[in-house]
Amino acid sequence: MARRQTRARGFALVAALLLLVVLTLVAFAGLRGTLLQQKMSAHQYDRQIAFQHAEAALRVAQSRLISHPEESARNCQSQTVACLANPFNDPGLPKGSIHTVDSGDFTVSQVAPGQPQYVIENMGDWLDPEQGAAVEQSANARNYGGHSESSRRYYRITARSSDPVITDGRVLVILQATLEQRR
Repeated sequence: MARRQTRARGFALVAALLLLVVLTLVAFAGLRGTLLQQKMSAHQYDRQIAFQHAEAALRVAQSRLISHPEESARNCQSQTVACLANPFNDPGLPKGSIHTVDSGDFTVSQVAPGQPQYVIENMGDWLDPEQGAAVEQSANARNYGGHSESSRRYYRITARSSDPVITDGRVLVILQATLEQRR
């Protein structure tokens, strides 16, 4: 019986060490999960700030366009102009078309990498869809002056949270809006 007790004591030591190793692995897994959650929440916070800056650039561009409609970057309705969906990546965009929001119009938070930017593009004049032929008019009324035509001019505003050159791997948010002006 004495031999069995010594073997049992050795087995208890091995079992305790294995349990300690398992607990250590569980603790490291929990630590890794906590670190991942911290990184995700920091990224989400950074994204929210970038989104707010891009929205601010849209608002500044809209107010600028209402007061100065002639300041669009280019006329995208022209057949000689190819307008990409993202004008910031367009090598054909005229110089000076990317406007940085003045710090007087919008002050960025201290954690933001830089001031937001925007581009305004004239998408052209289009007939007003609400001014179609009335029920009492023939379909040919437009051709014979029986219908008053009005058009709308559409502008595309593309805004980004900051210049990607200075973001240094941080979140960059790009938003687009279409603004309509009746003529």
